[in-house]
Amino acid sequence: MDRFDQYRVFVHVAEMGSFIKAAHALDLPRASVSAAVQQLETQIGARLLHRTTRRVRLTADGEQLLERVRPLLAEAESIDQLFQLSERQVSGRLSIDVPSRIARRLIAPALPGLLRQHPRLQLALGSTDRAIDLIQEGVDCAVRIGTLDNSSLVVRRLGHIALINCASPAYLREHDEPGHPDDLSNGHWAVGYASPVTGREVPWEYLMPDGKAYMIAIPSRVIANNAESYIACCLAGLGLIQIPRFDVQHLLDSGELVEVMPGYRAAAMSVSLLYPHRRQRSRRLAVFLEWFESLMQPYLG
Repeated sequence: MDRFDQYRVFVHVAEMGSFIKAAHALDLPRASVSAAVQQLETQIGARLLHRTTRRVRLTADGEQLLERVRPLLAEAESIDQLFQLSERQVSGRLSIDVPSRIARRLIAPALPGLLRQHPRLQLALGSTDRAIDLIQEGVDCAVRIGTLDNSSLVVRRLGHIALINCASPAYLREHDEPGHPDDLSNGHWAVGYASPVTGREVPWEYLMPDGKAYMIAIPSRVIANNAESYIACCLAGLGLIQIPRFDVQHLLDSGELVEVMPGYRAAAMSVSLLYPHRRQRSRRLAVFLEWFESLMQPYLG
């Protein structure tokens, strides 16, 4: 393994705090990752990492080397890209993390086209409804819906998606269709949704025609913690839900769900792409960002 490869291994271990995670991200045996760091330490004559059974931490020398090596690796990759003849030469593994419904409803059906265009690209598609640490998990890019926490990640905002109120026809036959938020206090139920961040049930929100936002307490008999279960409970007639339109458009088209109170929707939610280290944005990441933005465009307002 040459010096640049050793640097690359060191950066992954340092950022992820784990030899095992770095080995997985680099698709290398753990022994090779450990040996590369040891060889690097021997060659430069300094200890770079504090190793314990539970955690790997940078030494002062390791922090200094990490700061110098990151831009060096980014520049080397940029130089390599100058001599790639076409976008078809984009190659390698790209790890992304997206909400489960976006993975299932949008990304997976469109992936054959992306991979036909870039046959040497491999996509590791993680789909969760919870926040993860991109660096610790070795993820190159994440798609996030809603308000973002402050972080060191680069944020690329794409736009907003509409949230609508839905119910099943069976539910509406039993409870009548609400026309105004005031009607929700008269025997209606919501399917609760537990926040992936706090674990608490997210309140029902709506905007009045004048643009003011309000919250209302609607009782729930079931609380879901992912979008698939949330929608399934609504289909089963267990209550009303608030959901991005693209998530349920096919169910609206088939009549399995019905939009209610269209004049009293919740505020639209922002859609953002997040990735670490602007100077280390690879060509394959740039290709994915452009492709995904185009994929989301019809659903953005």
